[in-house]
Amino acid sequence: MDSLRAIDEWPVDNASVAVVAADGTVLGQHGDPERTYRLASVTKLLTAYTAHIAIEEGVVELDTPAGPEGSTVRHLLAHTSGLAFNEHRAMAAPGTRRLYSNAGFEVLADTLAEHSGIPFAEYQSEALFVPLGMAATKLDGSPASGAVSCVRDLLAFAAELQRPTLLDPATLSAATQVAFPGLTGVLPGFGHQKPNDWGLGFEIRDSKSPHWTGAASSPRTFGHFGQSGTFLWVDPGAGAACVALTDRAFGPWAAEVWPAFTDRVLAELTA
Repeated sequence: MDSLRAIDEWPVDNASVAVVAADGTVLGQHGDPERTYRLASVTKLLTAYTAHIAIEEGVVELDTPAGPEGSTVRHLLAHTSGLAFNEHRAMAAPGTRRLYSNAGFEVLADTLAEHSGIPFAEYQSEALFVPLGMAATKLDGSPASGAVSCVRDLLAFAAELQRPTLLDPATLSAATQVAFPGLTGVLPGFGHQKPNDWGLGFEIRDSKSPHWTGAASSPRTFGHFGQSGTFLWVDPGAGAACVALTDRAFGPWAAEVWPAFTDRVLAELTA
């Protein structure tokens, strides 16, 4: 895919990108697919998927109490527990505001560990990384932001997000629908949005503007970006997913080049 060569113009030292179809076919890649990068908040996709596996295995339920009083696993996944961004401190009643929270995902992982009796990183490796052959991926820190991975591994995960083998497809479908619709909130790096739609662990494109995906991205697009200069989106309308990893922290450069890059990729996919 010629569109992927646009990363050569990005103001970064290293970047690796790839696009994978719903059937797992790698449609294109550019940069070293084996190079490992810190994922930052793209980690949340891995943590969320692990949580959904645990739910299907009966470790917890979406309505299992977790976090502040009145909060549940569902609230934590949807960033509506009321917990602050990086503090284990309640800022709002559960279900009333979309407060993007690293602390919430840490509580989520702790809850899974408590109910399973297995350290979260170990459970995640056994439930997700090993079955998908993600040998270079590891959780090296917070379950909200501490994972390290490479494009090769994330292509396997991106294919799984399109045609799940570790989850019932209905579970993933429900997780990528808006949870607690109508809530306002801040999309980090892009400002206050009304509404700030989110699924159960997955950020949903809808009609958000500005946004880190493209103007041509379908409203059903879901995924996440990370402050380490990384993103993963799945566009069901295009029947494909894109992974981009860099070694430069997110900033105005990314907000400028990512949407145009995504539009070029989508244009090539539909040409």
